[in-house]
Amino acid sequence: MADLLGIFGFLVVLIRAAILCFQTILVGGLIFLSFVASKEGLRPEELTRPAWKLIRWSGVGLAFSQLAFLIVNSLVLGNSTEISIHEMLGANFALAGIVAIVASLAIVSWPARLQKSLNPVVLVPAILILGSSVVTSHSFSRMEGRAVLVSLTTLHYLATASWIGGLPYLLLTMKRISEQGVRIRISQRFSRLAQISVAVLFLAGLGMSLVFVGSWNALYGTAYGIMVGTKVVLFGCLLVLGAANFFIVRGTGAASTSRSTSLIRFGEVEIGIGLTVILAAASLTSQPPGADLTEDRVSLHEIAVRYAPRMPRLTSPPLGDLSPAGKEMERKAKLAGVKVPAAFMPGESFSHPDTPGDIAWSEYNHSWAGLIVFFMGLLALLSRNKYFPWAKIWPLMFLGLAVFLFLRADPENWPLGPNGFWASFGEADVLQHRAAVILIIVFALFQWAVETNRVKSHAAALVFPGVCAIGGIVLLTHMHAVTNIKQEMLVELSHTPLAIFGIIAGWARWLELRLPQENNIRKYLGWVWPVCFIFVGLILMDYHEA
Repeated sequence: MADLLGIFGFLVVLIRAAILCFQTILVGGLIFLSFVASKEGLRPEELTRPAWKLIRWSGVGLAFSQLAFLIVNSLVLGNSTEISIHEMLGANFALAGIVAIVASLAIVSWPARLQKSLNPVVLVPAILILGSSVVTSHSFSRMEGRAVLVSLTTLHYLATASWIGGLPYLLLTMKRISEQGVRIRISQRFSRLAQISVAVLFLAGLGMSLVFVGSWNALYGTAYGIMVGTKVVLFGCLLVLGAANFFIVRGTGAASTSRSTSLIRFGEVEIGIGLTVILAAASLTSQPPGADLTEDRVSLHEIAVRYAPRMPRLTSPPLGDLSPAGKEMERKAKLAGVKVPAAFMPGESFSHPDTPGDIAWSEYNHSWAGLIVFFMGLLALLSRNKYFPWAKIWPLMFLGLAVFLFLRADPENWPLGPNGFWASFGEADVLQHRAAVILIIVFALFQWAVETNRVKSHAAALVFPGVCAIGGIVLLTHMHAVTNIKQEMLVELSHTPLAIFGIIAGWARWLELRLPQENNIRKYLGWVWPVCFIFVGLILMDYHEA
């Protein structure tokens, strides 16, 4: 049970993100078929069948995600409190989850004979699904101004589904419908719906932020505010992509094969970043609103002191300055007959405060890792120019990073620490680090083969941008803490731009590879993602914990 408590916050964010993603795509599909492809001739069989297939699979995913949410919450509540099963089933999260599961299964089992005409009754379970999410949001738990906040949250979810959730169905339209006139009309109708959705998203998000964040200090000084800021940055990226698609579908622009392909490619990235924004939104439900955290906020002065430009720490502290290994602490405490201080965070066995040596060790590791990433970005930038073909070796810089991690990630184990090579594999975290090193080596060699055209598969080339985007998403998920301790917040302030740059780099490279050759935007995107890596390196080199 302690292990479950330790990962509870992380698990809830992931499950909540899955719920919101499946909900967005499911409801977005029904809105698309009901209001965008609603006129006679705009809903041919070649669109209806794949669209309903995606809707049904989203319904299945939503039902399983809601069930997982119910199980995890019930296990934690049942083992950490004296609440009975009957009382748990009467809680808001349980009732909302059950309603969402039933409504999802109703849509999954919707009769095929009613799918072509799309009876409006199918929107009823969609409304229930949205309502179940609203009931488990911060807005519903608010006592003051609940009606207004619930309305804003409902509009926010609805606009997200209409825009982000409708994009996969727009891509299906562009790929499956052969008649050019139908494709153009559907694209133009969706563009108008997307414009309305963007306006609603902005206004509803602004209204909720004024209540839940409340002040500028809470925006940069609390975990909730940081994630709101992340959503704003990614929303800005979505607006840029949406503007590109808007100009493509104006008039008869979508009739061009090149423009039509560009529309699909921009749509792919819109979906990817849109789902990332949904992940950030899911994380907000696991954080107390910034307006409610009036103490222990990080001040501008503290941020300025921590992140003032300083020379990277390139000199390693001696091993003797580090704290003893966790198991060693437990062994010595047991021999001495004393109790190891309990951990503050649930799921951890004991408290392990960082010493100056631990901090110096961490800063040294970040600085050298940043230096490697910085030069990798420079080489990638040079490789975009025809005069520096040798710079295509930039993926091999990952080999240096792998060696560095192998030597420095676990100082208490071989080759630096007292634990032997084989004995060190008995630790789960060490095993994960060693596996990560192997993956980095494989990835370095694989990407080098792609860059030098030894591997010419287009799918293989997409691995790198996919890893970048997923890495940024994982960092966003990884950095959420249950509490709002200042030290955690100051670390998070450096992690957030790393995640954003990783996401932008991944999708910029994706577009560079996927856009048609005649699209001039490709050459600019080829400079964007290396610059993102350069900034990541600079941030890591300036990383300090004190």
